[in-house]
Amino acid sequence: MAGISPLDDPENARFAWARYRMMMKWMGLATALIVAGILASMYWLVGMISIHFYIATALGVGATVMLMAALMGLVFLSSGTGHDESIEDRLERERNA
Repeated sequence: MAGISPLDDPENARFAWARYRMMMKWMGLATALIVAGILASMYWLVGMISIHFYIATALGVGATVMLMAALMGLVFLSSGTGHDESIEDRLERERNA
């Protein structure tokens, strides 16, 4: 039988998700600064190419960084709350036999 996840407690879950949202806000700000820096350096190096190129670059870099932040944040949330330890390991009996 699997253990009870600490995220089942509403107070723990509220704290964990608040921390996740705060991390995502900071990563959103960092991503905006990164995208602005990339676009500025591209404009400085090659000049104005096409507005569509700059839009595609901003969307591609921004979406990639934010997706990475969201997925890593969920890993940190799961690990930091003890949720990972509460999962049942169905192969444990076979390894110990």
